[in-house]
Amino acid sequence: MSQSSKTGIAPSYLHGYTKEEQDRLYWQARLLAPSIYENIDYTKTHQLLEVGSGVGAQTEILLERFAHLKITCLDASKEQVARAQERLKNQIKAGQVTVTQGDALHLPFDENSFDGAFICWLLEHVQEPVEILKQINRVLRPDGVIYCNEVLNATFYLHPYSPATLKYWFEFNDYQWSIKGDPFVGAKLANYLLKAGFQKVRTRLMQEFYDNRTPKKRAQFVEYWTSLLLSGAPGLIAAGKVTPELVDEMKKELSKIKTDPDAVFFYTWVQAEARAL
Repeated sequence: MSQSSKTGIAPSYLHGYTKEEQDRLYWQARLLAPSIYENIDYTKTHQLLEVGSGVGAQTEILLERFAHLKITCLDASKEQVARAQERLKNQIKAGQVTVTQGDALHLPFDENSFDGAFICWLLEHVQEPVEILKQINRVLRPDGVIYCNEVLNATFYLHPYSPATLKYWFEFNDYQWSIKGDPFVGAKLANYLLKAGFQKVRTRLMQEFYDNRTPKKRAQFVEYWTSLLLSGAPGLIAAGKVTPELVDEMKKELSKIKTDPDAVFFYTWVQAEARAL
């Protein structure tokens, strides 16, 4: 999403809009897809709104899993919209997808336009999550379903003890908080959905828990997590939150953990499901 305060987005986007970062989002989407979509059911949904659709990484997967969907994507960032339009050009040509640059606080759609909505890793970056959810509720038909997937960064745990990584992680989250994002928004999803007028709210704790039972998956996830952390490094260094030396020390710790025969990686995020009134 963009950096404009008019859209309720945090005034600086932690990860940036480089091609490398956009590519990372496609990798992230594929890696997390088994967890994200385990409990998502759009079989009875036809017109789906995806808010904060970014580069279209989730849109691709949604269409693979629910080929009947017509998806309307909206994102505030012109860079992300341009990449999504290129990536999804065949689906756009076929009439399966539209990708629009727009304001999540003022959705350019009429009431009762959609029977489903999808959000993934959006609300951590916005200043007014309830207002955005109210907008989504407005454009959904009665009993339209919404699924939200959001971070809960307080749950991150690594073994062996990695002080540089934990210090970096604190600064990562503190910086996101300081720019009006919320790295702990997952815990608040049910409250926010209720305030926005949704009903039948359910939440699920989604764990990424890897130890000696899944060594290949553990190494793969540590590699992914390393890329996630490093995506914020330029902004954190520029803001004076971390030093290049701390980043280097963190990289060394994570490299060791990736091959440690007794390593543990643990992280929990939150998925919410609700219905429009």
